[in-house]
Amino acid sequence: MNRKTLARTTWVLLFVSGSLFYAFHERHTSPVADPPNIILVYFDDMGFGDLGRTGAVGYQTPNLDQMAKDGMFLSQFLSPQAVCSASRAGLLTGCYPNRIGFSGALDHTAKVGISDQEETIGQLLKKQGYATAAFGKWHLGHLPQFLPPRHGFDEYLGIPYSHDMWPNHPTAKNYYPPLPLIENETVIETNPDQSQFTTLFTEKTIDFIERHQEGPFFVYLAHPMPHVPLAVSDKFKGKSEQGMYGDVIMELDWSIGQIRQALEDMGLAKNTLMIVTSDNGPWINYGNHAGSTGGLREGKGTSFEGGQREPCLVVWPGHVPAGVVSNRLSSAIDVLPTIAEVTGAELPAHHIDGVSIWDILKGDPDANPRATFFYYYRRNNLEAVRHGNWKLVFPHPGRTYLGFTPGKDGKPGPNNENFNFEGGLYDLRRDP
Repeated sequence: MNRKTLARTTWVLLFVSGSLFYAFHERHTSPVADPPNIILVYFDDMGFGDLGRTGAVGYQTPNLDQMAKDGMFLSQFLSPQAVCSASRAGLLTGCYPNRIGFSGALDHTAKVGISDQEETIGQLLKKQGYATAAFGKWHLGHLPQFLPPRHGFDEYLGIPYSHDMWPNHPTAKNYYPPLPLIENETVIETNPDQSQFTTLFTEKTIDFIERHQEGPFFVYLAHPMPHVPLAVSDKFKGKSEQGMYGDVIMELDWSIGQIRQALEDMGLAKNTLMIVTSDNGPWINYGNHAGSTGGLREGKGTSFEGGQREPCLVVWPGHVPAGVVSNRLSSAIDVLPTIAEVTGAELPAHHIDGVSIWDILKGDPDANPRATFFYYYRRNNLEAVRHGNWKLVFPHPGRTYLGFTPGKDGKPGPNNENFNFEGGLYDLRRDP
């Protein structure tokens, strides 16, 4: 590892990053003449190396790769936190999850969820006259007051938390109740066929688009896959050379292709902003049922790059230049203020942590709105700070997968949840 002593650099990074953290955001959104339809796709536990263009082996992702050709690939895009609930809270509110009461992943026993004090992307866009829908995994609280219909979404069909939180969990048999499938606020089925999730939520998305093609509309499609337990429909079972994980990714790629083709068929592609990314990195100790970090350090549940750096694809014909790779730092907490800028929506009245990256997306080579990012994880402690290409990791206890044999076929292998990381300064260009 390329290191320098912490003492030489810590005070510089903390001064710069601390100043940015406490700075008050004065944002001035600019209304646009023809606000775009918006589709935001959030995969679950997909690794940076799981796309064809980032080195996937044994399967192809032609539709995701085509998105990169038709739009922009953000290569330094960070999830808000390296785990499900916290990441989604950051995405939908534009805030670091720790600052709005989120850490880790909620389960069926949780009495808390997303606060009424926070405004989601859905709520901002409803004020702009958008029809809004959320399909797939929610994971921001399972009680009625926390579900999407109370937080800016006209329609919802999905699961309230991760689909491994069901009676067949591999290490906690019968701890979880039957997994509910919820429509708006009503449970319509328990323990639904998980092999149909990708198809179901894709079809619901296309149906919503068809019914609201006069626009504008916003769809938040949070695919439960490729989080374990993996499940795939018959049309993709056995299609890859990478086992079930490859099959699942191929079906997710199909989903993207179906949605983009539907937009073309309805004449909506040119006025639709589509963003595709993932909530966090791969759950490495699941072995052949986990994805690839593409060579990044560690994985899900860590504040290292393998846990939080995600591929992000953005397409909006005529607005986002095609075939561009951006190496500027950005994060899922920047999605809300970016959408606000391109739609003319007002930002939440209180402080948010995200910044608009619209200047990056429209191709300004000098744009660099986010210089610094904070990595919070266990007990919402600050574990690392990134400034440009430099990342300062503080000494902290945390998860490591290194030195352990991963599991296989849906059963997790061991890992160390309390490894004492020494900390250090990393040049991410050489040592990611």
